[in-house]
Amino acid sequence: MYRILPILTDAEVAECRRIAASTPFVDGRITNPHNTAKQNEQLHDAAAYQRSSAIFQQALARSEEFREFAFPVALAPPMMTRYGPGMKYGAHADAAFIQLPGASIRSDLSCTIFLNDPADYDGGELHVRLGDADLKFKLQPGEAIVYPSDSMHQVIPVTRGERLVAITFIRSRVQDPFRRNLLFELNEVAALEGLKMDFENFTRLQLVQQNLLRHWAD
Repeated sequence: MYRILPILTDAEVAECRRIAASTPFVDGRITNPHNTAKQNEQLHDAAAYQRSSAIFQQALARSEEFREFAFPVALAPPMMTRYGPGMKYGAHADAAFIQLPGASIRSDLSCTIFLNDPADYDGGELHVRLGDADLKFKLQPGEAIVYPSDSMHQVIPVTRGERLVAITFIRSRVQDPFRRNLLFELNEVAALEGLKMDFENFTRLQLVQQNLLRHWAD
């Protein structure tokens, strides 16, 4: 129900960090003043936001694994957020719909892209609850975690250093997470074993894949 993906190149990580270092951040509650759980900072300058967001969107778009796992149909422009000592994001679920200029998208999946070395800060793990599982993620620069937006999650308080990440939200062609995961597994089997199968059976498998996608997609 979640996936860790390599998304950014080293050069892209360096450029995003350069943008973050040269651009002011503001209180993250500027977009939601009543959210008492949110204690972080977010990129505010419009030009810097557009430059960094374009890097993240291009990186996600070229990732075949991201496309096959998320079945993305719409993506909120990714935004860099920063956590210093004492900052956190308390337990919460993401909004069902993310408001964008002139439109909104349903948030089926959430994505956090890590931008600095985990050794540079203490705390700051992304803590996601999936069923009975408590999962904590603190990834390498350029890696992303994609997980269901309807899960309860939080950012553990940072006690040293700085946590720099980008966040975005994805509308999937397949809203139901069980169906989406099943399609992903079928696609993985087809990719790994398809050339070893009898051609007729492989063609039948492809038919099942495409018909399920037709039936389940929005």
